[in-house]
Amino acid sequence: MADVNGESASPPTLIGSVQRALRLLEAVGAHADGAPAKQLAREAGLPLPTTYHLLRTLTHEGYLRRENGVFVFGEAADSIGQAGSLRRQRAHITEVLAVAGRKLDAAVYFAVYRAGEVEVVAVSDDPERPPVEEWVDFRTTAHAHAIGQCLLAQLDDASRKEHLARYPVQSITPFSVRSEDDLLHRLDAVRRGNVAYEYQEYALGTVCSAIPIQVGAAAATLAVSLPVDEAHRLRSVTNRLRRMAEKTLTTLAFSISI
Repeated sequence: MADVNGESASPPTLIGSVQRALRLLEAVGAHADGAPAKQLAREAGLPLPTTYHLLRTLTHEGYLRRENGVFVFGEAADSIGQAGSLRRQRAHITEVLAVAGRKLDAAVYFAVYRAGEVEVVAVSDDPERPPVEEWVDFRTTAHAHAIGQCLLAQLDDASRKEHLARYPVQSITPFSVRSEDDLLHRLDAVRRGNVAYEYQEYALGTVCSAIPIQVGAAAATLAVSLPVDEAHRLRSVTNRLRRMAEKTLTTLAFSISI
């Protein structure tokens, strides 16, 4: 048989041991409370000695674990499903941010503070309203952008002090805060106003704002950016973002694993 390019097509190479292991995992997945080896062998259509060998291997690798004589999924198997779910969730929130960006005529971001680092989880990607180019690592410059300032303002004193010890305040544009004291005064204002405004402090030609949102005990934020020649729109766009967040956007934050 020839393929569409006229070349001889050969059947795919199948690895029998992998096929058997997958059938065994499917059999385990059919039992929420687990099943013993003999039952799994029968349901997967495998010889018992082969089943024992595969069960030992899958347990050693963390895909299964044995509890009270039955086999259930292990952490490695759970992580596969969680990774796929997380990708779908992030794709979903990216789509929602894209809709918000079109309504606001601005780039829109969702970020969290995770394990001591600023993490931009998702951002709208409209070529008409491109997001800020990350020309200096966002994680090391939280003091200089609205996203980072909003997140730092939500931290407790010890966590904020530890972050600034790792990433000291430094000016990256002529408009950046000059010292840690200046930043701490700024963060006080952010907490009072419940919003961080930033004018060309991270990137020349760009203004930004960020509002805090509730995601359990985690620090999180929604943010927007505009070209500097549209700075007059920033406050009105921020107010619209806040209203949108109160209605719909924050519910999506809970679907992101923090």
